[in-house]
Amino acid sequence: MGLLLGLLLLGHLTVVTYGHPILEAPESVTGPWKGDVNIPCTYGPLQGYTQVLVKWLVQRGLDPVTIFLHDSSGDHIQQAKYRGRLQVNHEVPGDVSLQLNTLEMDDRSHYTCEVTWQTPNGNQVVRDKIIELRVQKLSVSKPTVTTGSGYGFTVPQGMRISLQCQAWGSPPISYVWYKEQTNNQEPIKVAVLSTLLFKPAMVADSGSYFCTAKGRVGSEQQSNIVKFVVKDSSKPLKPKTEAPTTMKSPLEGKGLPVFSIVLIISLCCMVVFIMAYIMLCRKTSQQEHAYEVARAHAREASNSGETWRVAIFTSGCSSEEPSSQTPGNDYSEDPCLGQEYQIIAQINNDYAHLLHTVPPDYELLDTKDKDVC
Repeated sequence: MGLLLGLLLLGHLTVVTYGHPILEAPESVTGPWKGDVNIPCTYGPLQGYTQVLVKWLVQRGLDPVTIFLHDSSGDHIQQAKYRGRLQVNHEVPGDVSLQLNTLEMDDRSHYTCEVTWQTPNGNQVVRDKIIELRVQKLSVSKPTVTTGSGYGFTVPQGMRISLQCQAWGSPPISYVWYKEQTNNQEPIKVAVLSTLLFKPAMVADSGSYFCTAKGRVGSEQQSNIVKFVVKDSSKPLKPKTEAPTTMKSPLEGKGLPVFSIVLIISLCCMVVFIMAYIMLCRKTSQQEHAYEVARAHAREASNSGETWRVAIFTSGCSSEEPSSQTPGNDYSEDPCLGQEYQIIAQINNDYAHLLHTVPPDYELLDTKDKDVC
């Protein structure tokens, strides 16, 4: 019976423990002396649980002391020492982290994050986490140089621009800007602030710059050298002279894209095909024209021959009297017939000469006409 009651009690404690919001925070946080630190403290909001109170306490001697309190009336800083340098985040639900600025060495202690919620049944649940805050005097880090514009370190003349030098460490941190000189001369000091401002930037401001950072602890640190260039916008940039190089195929190196190359080749093939088609059409047209001319000349010659032949018969070579023929002899002694044969032979010779002037591709026409004749 006792064992059963113990198991029931353990189950109840498990439900209570895991059924409420749980705070999450690191065991310790380290901040830089004279710097700022964020002490994390978060929880996952649960439906039905309402945050009603947030407390931050610091261990002073044996008893913790409340230094910050947030309730329905707002934020309340309980200790004068923390006024002006302590705040708690309220922008993100479930985030009650503590921001502590300008750390002093006596800020080292154990801080307690305590949150109170109202449950759906009207009760209140309290959870807390203890975080150890350590304060160290940190040496300054190597500074970095950035610009306040999207142009980088090359800007046009007349532009207002600044170079930023930034380092991490225990403040205060002092910065010095230098500009390098030619002929191995010592760099000259141009500013003693973290920001080197050009208003406006001139061509004479071009050069190599670097900055140094020095903190309370550690040695002085120097940034990398940056080359700052101010371009004269009134003068066009001189083209770079390059040595002659051999022609490279578009497929080599960073040439045209494959799609562009395929498109160009396709267009070239289309142009060649169209040109060949046009030339073939022109040649065919010329050949048909020559064929028609040959036919026309042949027709005219044939018509001329028939006309002359008709003229011969109608010019009186035929006689009303019957021609004298001797029995058994088919030969005619009529002089008109001999003249007709001479004219026809002359026409045939002229026509053959005309056909020889037709191109060799149309010798078939000559053969046909001779058969007709």
